[in-house]
Amino acid sequence: MSSDVSRDARVASYDGAPVDALAAQLGLRSVVAFSTIGSTLDVAHSLATRGPSNGTLVVADAQSAGRGRMGRTWQSEAGAGVWLTLIEQPPAGPALDVLSLRIGLALAPALEPLAESSIRLKWPNDLYVRDRKLAGVLVEARWRDGVPEWVAIGVGINVRVPRSEPKAAGLIDGTRRVDVLTRAVTAIRKAVAQTGPLTAGELTDFAARDLAVGRTCLEPVHGRVLGIDASGALKVDVGSEVVLARGGSLVLQEDGP
Repeated sequence: MSSDVSRDARVASYDGAPVDALAAQLGLRSVVAFSTIGSTLDVAHSLATRGPSNGTLVVADAQSAGRGRMGRTWQSEAGAGVWLTLIEQPPAGPALDVLSLRIGLALAPALEPLAESSIRLKWPNDLYVRDRKLAGVLVEARWRDGVPEWVAIGVGINVRVPRSEPKAAGLIDGTRRVDVLTRAVTAIRKAVAQTGPLTAGELTDFAARDLAVGRTCLEPVHGRVLGIDASGALKVDVGSEVVLARGGSLVLQEDGP
């Protein structure tokens, strides 16, 4: 998207909150808001190429080409959720490898007071209420000469169940998107500030919320899910050994074909 189109599509507030006031409240460099945009991730990367942008938040009322893992795209329904991308300085080393998991670990307790029941986590980047997807996380780093220059953290959270996804989860009736945004950004920045691989405490917290542990999966390999390790890998008992899966999607047997 060109800078001219982006500028023309911008709006001055998000659900009635002026963007400058939101930036000040959240301690951000700036908040850039749109009514409808292709993808907040794409806009964030475009902004980051133009100069220092750490602490810039891109939000949209709707997305026509939202992006997820494995090249998946979808439309993000107007008013149905919080669709955001936050640009940050990448954490060093192993912290970048586990960032999406760490963000999920921070988001779950932050959003849980707004949910109808406890929030569970599904490797590598999804949040669930019961067995219905509530939110997803997508972390994209941009590199130069082997060093990450910035990281764009995309998060989509259903505030209400989208008409196009009746099997998804939403938050409790009456939840304000500004409140969700505030909780989410605070949690994301907390996760970004942490260093190193996942700690023993984080592994315990993930295990307590793990949607898949003990269940049979078909992908990324066929076996029984044992949890995750400190590097963020999924541990799967395939019978003859325990396999560490570091990529792909987790498809549980009951969700498969």
